Amino acid sequence: MRLVRIIGPLAWLLVPSIAAAHISLTYPPPRTSSQKQRHCGLAGLTRGATVTTLEPGSTITVTWLETIDHPGHYRISFDDDGEDFLVPPTATESTEGMDPTVIKDLIPDVGGAVPSGGRPYSFEITLPDIECTNCTLQLIQMMTEGGQYDSNSDLYYQCADITLARGGGNPTPDAGPGGGAGGDDAGTGTPTETTGGCTTTGAASGLPLALALLGLLRRRQR
Repeated sequence: MRLVRIIGPLAWLLVPSIAAAHISLTYPPPRTSSQKQRHCGLAGLTRGATVTTLEPGSTITVTWLETIDHPGHYRISFDDDGEDFLVPPTATESTEGMDPTVIKDLIPDVGGAVPSGGRPYSFEITLPDIECTNCTLQLIQMMTEGGQYDSNSDLYYQCADITLARGGGNPTPDAGPGGGAGGDDAGTGTPTETTGGCTTTGAASGLPLALALLGLLRRRQR
């Protein structure tokens, strides 16, 4: 009984963090799971140790999970130096062209009950053809169910720390669990090799050796 009395109050401390998780960026990997404060989920948050290196001008598939459904949309932005993102001025108008960091706005929310494990989303973007060591990709979820738009409560933020370096990353990394373009395993930098539409694997490279052993066994049986 005493243990229950101790655990009970502590369990309530977990509720705000669980309730705050409405989206989960799966590729590129996010800086933090916090989501409610501009511009990357937590006020005063600095660049983390998880940095994804990609090729300038490459096309990648950004993937994320929606964990709690809200009517609205998503926006993907990219800053080549820090996180100087702007808060959307309205809940329904596109900010493309208004904000130079915005790559794509008004990505629609599917809506409906979220399946167990979350609803996967993916969106293909082309990164700027520049090199940068302090760049940031931002994903936001805009909720439009609250009536009057309030930038302090209607947005969820997540950011990924990025480096763009020539020869430093695969241009089409695997999108991860959210689906998307094929390629190498996200973050490993080891692309699969394809020839004539078929994927070459380690098993194929061992085929000549297997045939040689089979021939040797047949000669011994004779």
